[in-house]
Amino acid sequence: MSEVSTYINPAEEKMEMAVEYLDETLARIRAGKANAKILEGIRVDYYGSAAPISNVANVSVPDARTIAITPWEKSMFKEIEKAIINSELGIMPENNGEVIRLSIPPLTEDRRKALVKQCKAEAENAKVSVRNARREAIDGLKKAVKNGMPEDVEKDAETTVQKLHDKYLKRIDDIFAAKEKEILTV
Repeated sequence: MSEVSTYINPAEEKMEMAVEYLDETLARIRAGKANAKILEGIRVDYYGSAAPISNVANVSVPDARTIAITPWEKSMFKEIEKAIINSELGIMPENNGEVIRLSIPPLTEDRRKALVKQCKAEAENAKVSVRNARREAIDGLKKAVKNGMPEDVEKDAETTVQKLHDKYLKRIDDIFAAKEKEILTV
């Protein structure tokens, strides 16, 4: 049985990583509501190294349409503003000398559809990763049969891998459906 787990465990790990990656990626996609996670991909120059905004400032969400960024050092205002302007976020920061505010504009219908399409593509990439993990596990099990593993053990293991595959595809669909609902909710 431990021979079977050498194929199933890595496959399950890869499937879990695909789902986690999808979750992180979709969290960065702007859905019309303020969410501090949309800033995670943005790096600022902090004494010669690239650091996330959350490492050089306090990021908060005071209301549904605003993100407030309070830098810990006055010198970081310009760096943070420059990083946000140069990012693909598409939001102009407002600076009052104390706090940098990002006002999240409501999404247009076309933009909502484009974001759903982008999310669907990310979900499909995650599904491909899960399918690849399943294929690798099944290929490994078939090779193990040639090396002396009983065929009935291999068939049971294939069934287990298929069940894992189905479970993770359902999780991906659920994550995508939740994000799609969030984007399309006006």
